[in-house]
Amino acid sequence: MAEKPDPVQVLYCPTCSLPAEYCEFGSDFEKCKPWLIKNAPELYPDLLKEADEKEAGRVSEQLHSVGISSIGADGSASSVHSGETSSSKQEEVKRLPGGKIKKKVRQEVVIEKVVRNKRKSITIIKGLDLFGIKLSDASKKLGKKFATGASVVKGPTEKEQIDVQGDIAYDIVEFITETWPDVPETAIYFIEDGKKVPAA
Repeated sequence: MAEKPDPVQVLYCPTCSLPAEYCEFGSDFEKCKPWLIKNAPELYPDLLKEADEKEAGRVSEQLHSVGISSIGADGSASSVHSGETSSSKQEEVKRLPGGKIKKKVRQEVVIEKVVRNKRKSITIIKGLDLFGIKLSDASKKLGKKFATGASVVKGPTEKEQIDVQGDIAYDIVEFITETWPDVPETAIYFIEDGKKVPAA
């Protein structure tokens, strides 16, 4: 007769009550992190690095607040006096839960012409919402101005965009800058042959 295999020992997290391998998929991964670092560091080696970086950042901040110079991660020495502010790179980057970094989205309007069925074309306008413009109102105005159908749809990247029937790329820049003065002409781009081309 074959030998029975030994039972598998499963390590459960006391915070989320899931196996330690599945903590990251639980509802409160942030609360599980300290326990995971202490009891299951081999499962999440990135957490150890993150914890070390946080500790180094905390010590660096304490040194900066006192006015003592410290050596950064890149090996360069830096000193901060009490009147100076932090670098502009920190303003552009936003930290999300889980240590992920979200970069600031550039405010730009992208206009693209798509041809379908050989003769019909659609003009796609992306990015108007970044300037605080309601896309539903913008699509109504575009439809009235160019006497075509215009609608707000979700694009392939799950972001909303305006689809306008017909090739209106020739007048669209002037219409956008006149109707919404918050949108500068330098922030409008066309996509031609897969490349971004400034409208101005």
